[in-house]
Amino acid sequence: MSSPRPVALVTGSAQGLGLGTAHELARNGFDVVVSDLHTEADLPDGLLDELRTHGTTIAYYQLDITDLTAHQAALEFVANTFGRFDTLVNNAGIATRPLTDILDIPVDMFDRAVDINLRGTFFLTQAYANLVIARGWTGFDTYRSIVIVSSIAAEMVNTDRAPYCITKSALTMVTKLFAQRLAEYGIHVHEVRPGFMATAMTASAGNTIVDDWIRDGRVPIARWGNATDIGETIATLALGRLPYMTGQPIWVAGGLNLPPAP
Repeated sequence: MSSPRPVALVTGSAQGLGLGTAHELARNGFDVVVSDLHTEADLPDGLLDELRTHGTTIAYYQLDITDLTAHQAALEFVANTFGRFDTLVNNAGIATRPLTDILDIPVDMFDRAVDINLRGTFFLTQAYANLVIARGWTGFDTYRSIVIVSSIAAEMVNTDRAPYCITKSALTMVTKLFAQRLAEYGIHVHEVRPGFMATAMTASAGNTIVDDWIRDGRVPIARWGNATDIGETIATLALGRLPYMTGQPIWVAGGLNLPPAP
């Protein structure tokens, strides 16, 4: 039996921006599959129950997106459990630590960022698209989408974060390629670029540079972003409220990308 509600899988959603996205999707009427590296038993107490307070069905699936052999089973779980699969949110990613100058980046640090941020995301997206097409869940009668969470680092340069910048910029092209290829099937592909977000990942950088930028007026909306800012944006996209758009980067960064005139 098919769920009467739209269904989304959110990778990396046991915390941070992914968890905020899961909340906003559920609040907007989605059944949501939360997915992360942890076993369900190792999730923070009450995490899934809190999501269920929105009144939709919440399931959990343990997935390491670097394990390409596990992708199909994860997607089949969603499709078979709910009888539909409307949105894939590619949120899982890492910011490599410690911050390391581009002249000193070791191979293993670079490769790990590629495996998670780029390779895992690319092939999960490919597998989702093929599943939707194979099941005949295509056309424009129902809105279906893929959302790829990149970063302002897709465009803004920081030579201490080279693996992150490189992999996130590559996701911009991944978005465009899949948007072009999948438009005929009615599958929209979106890129969301978070700005300075108050999460555990950004806190691990261990400096006050962002606070300095906000104080100095380099972010027009002068505050840190948060998980709800991203979740509401992704929910808006997944609901099909921008139906004539695909393949475009959407900055959720408080105007950080606006170049000031002299």
